[in-house]
Amino acid sequence: MSRNKLPDECSSLTEVRAEIDRIDHAIIGLIGERRDYVLAAARYKLSSEAVAAPERFAAMLKARREWAEAAGVNADVIENLYRDLVEHFIAEERAHWESTDKEQA
Repeated sequence: MSRNKLPDECSSLTEVRAEIDRIDHAIIGLIGERRDYVLAAARYKLSSEAVAAPERFAAMLKARREWAEAAGVNADVIENLYRDLVEHFIAEERAHWESTDKEQA
């Protein structure tokens, strides 16, 4: 993979797209890493209902909106992205928690 270039350093659409692909690849890797932590959190939940953690979910969305605004990114887009992502991870964590619980019984 080529070295990172700032947007103004790119001299062609091909270079711009290569940088976008590099960033997307890193984001996907980070999402996978986030998933690992989500599944690790299941160890500390006492019930399947605790997995959803609605107070944490609301606080997390609020923080992500604030981070988006500080970065000059559309906060609605980021909230929707994280809402979808975390709802998916909650389902995965719940399934993981339930399968782990059954194995220990």
